Amino acid sequence: MTTDDSEGDRFLVAIHVTESELEFVVRVPSDIDSGWRDPEAFQQLVAEVTWDHLDQEPTLRAIAAEASPGETVTLGTVTLRPDGTVVSHDLTTPEGVDE
Repeated sequence: MTTDDSEGDRFLVAIHVTESELEFVVRVPSDIDSGWRDPEAFQQLVAEVTWDHLDQEPTLRAIAAEASPGETVTLGTVTLRPDGTVVSHDLTTPEGVDE
């Protein structure tokens, strides 16, 4: 995959742990391309790309077992263009997760 971030927007992907749930978090760059009009749509796309590259159930199970409420576990980044093209990704399964 290419790593030229000038060809898209880079979104940080993480899982935030609360007392009762795991929240999928997408951190959006402050200088996001104006082509992204629907925040829910690009967040959904980031989630789809993430779970296409990481095994969702074991990843979330490991985070739930290892992280404490209030912690946010970073999974990496996904770089996308507003047309939905995946430019690159740098996603890592947290330690302790078998793929």
